[in-house]
This record gives sequence, structure tokens and C-alpha cells, in this order.
Amino acid sequence: MLLNVVPFSKTNLNPFEEIKSTYAEQLKKVDNHIKLKLSSHVDLVGEMATHLMKTGGKRLRPLLTICSSEIFNYKGDRHINLAACVELIHNATLLHDDVIDNSLSRRGFKTTNAIWGNKSSILAGDYLLSRCFEMMVDDGSDEILKILSSVSSEIAQGEILQLQFEKQVDMVEKNYLDIISAKTASLFGASMRVGGCINNRSKKEKEALESFGRNLGICFQITDDILDYSAKEKVFGKKIGNDYLEGKITLPIILLFQKSNKIERQMLNKFFSQDVRNQNDFNKTVDLIDKYKIIEVCKKRADYFSNVAADSLSIFEKNFTVEKLQELSFYIVNRLN
Repeated sequence: MLLNVVPFSKTNLNPFEEIKSTYAEQLKKVDNHIKLKLSSHVDLVGEMATHLMKTGGKRLRPLLTICSSEIFNYKGDRHINLAACVELIHNATLLHDDVIDNSLSRRGFKTTNAIWGNKSSILAGDYLLSRCFEMMVDDGSDEILKILSSVSSEIAQGEILQLQFEKQVDMVEKNYLDIISAKTASLFGASMRVGGCINNRSKKEKEALESFGRNLGICFQITDDILDYSAKEKVFGKKIGNDYLEGKITLPIILLFQKSNKIERQMLNKFFSQDVRNQNDFNKTVDLIDKYKIIEVCKKRADYFSNVAADSLSIFEKNFTVEKLQELSFYIVNRLN
């Protein structure tokens, strides 16, 4: 049975900002730790690292590691190093993603590949992963080393799986979920689980933490994919329709193809088989999405994973962090309203 949590939409608070504000000092330590670990005698590495930190996102993943530690009132500093590891893994994948997608901007800044070229970006991503593994070894836990090294492998497999289904508008929903589970949700899950590891919690508790992270990650990615077709740019924070123009097959397109008639399917096939899509193609696709109420169907999927995430934390004694994480799972979906 799913946990009966009051949906975030009934409050005026932003749980993400509350959590971020509460643990701002620890997040600052994570950023400083990353800067220290990315220092290099190679000037270009330093320049790219500085740019990467400047263009950093919400720090959601390291924040999850901090939160999963704070659930148990952790006293120590291992979680700072591990939160930094999580963020470096994430940023390494972004560097590689931008090369694969030929992206020129991210979060309003030029990507590293747009500034320094693909070769440097790929090597920079490799450097981040290398430093990350050194930091994992420094932590001294074989269990955590296995978790974070495994998730790095899972993310790479997710990237390859996505390439395997590139431009296939008839992809089934299961394959989509497999891709985002590997590419996005796996790191969310690992971010949470390491907090249980450093607190020496039971297997059941570690699995509950990981379940929260994985389901939150799936909810997060589905919501992001929906927003690409329905959000206002100033709210979303990036160019609307960007995934579409890059030819990415996401849940709205998968469900749209399933509901479309023969002529509409032919049109969708044509759009995604092209090397380039334009704004007119995007507008026609959005009209079809509206026609079949695809956004509403996608939102139900996101709601499901949001509820499962919140329910996963029901085994823990209620405290500020547990409650705010549960609210966060509803807030992510609330971005659609």
C-alpha cells in the first residue's frame, strides 16, 4: 500500500530549497572538496574544471547523499567526500553526453565541447571519473567502492542502450524505463544508499534508501521529458523542445506514437528519421500531443514513481529530513502544474 502523504501541491513551500538551505554549509564543503580534488598542474584541466563548477546545476545528487546521512544524525565527514564523488560521476556523464548529443549549451552556458572541442571534453570526463575512483579508494569502504563503480558501469550501459534505440519512435515503454533507470535513476539510488552504508544500517534500510533514490530519479526524468513539451522556458531553465530537436525518443513521443493513427505515425517516423528537425515539426508534434492528452498520461506515470519513492521511506522514524525528502518527491511532479 502506498504511503498516504499530503501532496506537495497543497503547500506553498519548496522542499528542495528548504533542504538545500538547511544543508547549505555541507554543500559548500562538497564544492570546496571538488575544487581541491580537481586541481591539476595541467592548465587546461584547471580551466575546464573551473568552467564545470561555474555551470554546475542544482547539486541534487550530492544533496541526496547528505540527506541520507542526516536521516541518522550522522557525525563525521565521510559523506562530504562521497557526495563529491557522486557529483563528479554525474558531471563526467554530462561531459560525455554533450559530446554524443553535440550540445552547444547547458543551463545557459556554453558546454565544454563548444569551447574546447570534443576531444578535450571526453578526456575531461575521463579525468573526473579517474579522480572520483581515487576518492572512493580513499574512503576505504569496499562496499561503497562496489556501489559507485557499479553505478558508473550502469550509466554507461544506459547510454549505449539509448544509442541502440536512437530514432526508433516505435520503442516500447519498457525500453525507455530501462534507459532512464540506468542513465538517471541508478545514480540517484546510489546517492541515497551510501548514506546508509556510512551509518552501518541494515540491508533492509539500505534497500529502502536506494528504492527512494531510484524511484525519485525515474520520476525526475519523466518530469523533465514532459517539460520539454509543455513548460515555459523561464520556468524550465533550458530551451523548450531541445530534446525533440536533438531527436531524443522520450516518453511523450513513445506514448504519442502508440495512440496515433497510421498517417500520424508516418509523419512521426519521418520527423525522427531526419537528421534535422525544425520548429514547425516540433509545433505539429505538440499539436498531436495535445490532441491525445499525452501529457496527462505521462504525469500519471510520474505520479506513480513519486508515490513509490515517498513510500520507500516509511520504514524510517519521522524527522525533518525524511519528511522533506517525501515532500520533494511530490514537488518534482508539481513542476508540471
